[in-house]
Amino acid sequence: MKTSDFNFYLPEELIAQTPLENRDESRLMVLDKQTGEIQHKFFKNIIEYLKKGDCLVLNNTRVLPARLFGAKEHTGGKVEFLLLKRIDKDKWETLVKPGRKAKIGDRIVFGDGLLKAKIVDIGQEGSRIVEFEYNGIFEEILDKLGTMPLPPYIKETLKEKERYQTVYSKYEGSAAAPTAGLHFTNELLQQIEEKGIKIVYITLHVGLGTFRPVKSENILEHKMHSEFYMVSKEAAEVINNTKASGGRIISVGTTSTRTLESIADKKGFIHEGQGWTDIFIYPGYEFKVIDGLITNFHLPESTLIMLVSAFCGKDVTLNAYKEAVNNKYRFFSFGDAMFII
Repeated sequence: MKTSDFNFYLPEELIAQTPLENRDESRLMVLDKQTGEIQHKFFKNIIEYLKKGDCLVLNNTRVLPARLFGAKEHTGGKVEFLLLKRIDKDKWETLVKPGRKAKIGDRIVFGDGLLKAKIVDIGQEGSRIVEFEYNGIFEEILDKLGTMPLPPYIKETLKEKERYQTVYSKYEGSAAAPTAGLHFTNELLQQIEEKGIKIVYITLHVGLGTFRPVKSENILEHKMHSEFYMVSKEAAEVINNTKASGGRIISVGTTSTRTLESIADKKGFIHEGQGWTDIFIYPGYEFKVIDGLITNFHLPESTLIMLVSAFCGKDVTLNAYKEAVNNKYRFFSFGDAMFII
């Protein structure tokens, strides 16, 4: 299977640069994966397609202000850090720009010395392992000095940090938002619960590996970066009870999907736990847990569109994307959504 099989034409003007004022007023494409039938709605209408007894699974990770701008301690040369994942208390895997000049032993200063870092090793695909030095609480310092790590295709400045967080975000640790969840409001979630739909939260800290391009033409040669997940006993029980009683498991986003499919047994039941997953889902994969998927519109040739294609078929997916382009849906992180059932 080739990476180019997942390419499609996308006009640049359809890449959403800013979030809508009201989260649930984004557009929603409802896609029947069996027939390919498409309906055009607004996200607030999703409640019409959820049934009593369903279970909605959301990723409650919270995005770190993971982009830092500093300078080399001795030369003053400008350096940009993007925190990818925490390895130990003060040790992080980090993308550094300019990377070729970031050598082991280099020391970087941020915020007039409020935060310092030393490069201690080379990580995967040219990333750097860095160790931070500071006085106080790291998260508070990061919140003061860091900025939101918006994807490179977003050129506009984000006016409100919270618009790149879901309303239910809880545990900090992500380098990018689980964007399918950005469409939910507290009011909509309340309406969903009142209809008799169970809502459970799991955690997967999104790393940039989820969004990195597939560089090999043969997709089987692509290696996903690992990401940390946590699933509570309570969440596992609700999901398992829903499956046992014939209800549908509706996954909100590719991150929730990858977590559930990583920890499920052969019968589709899951257990509490935490760990790292590097699962890569592409066509041919047999889903064990999810029955429906809420997701945004993704980049051409990305692992995300491959996952969607695995769920509803490549031809059905690419036809839906063509329909989305023709109907001027907004794409990517701040874009519109689709519900695949």
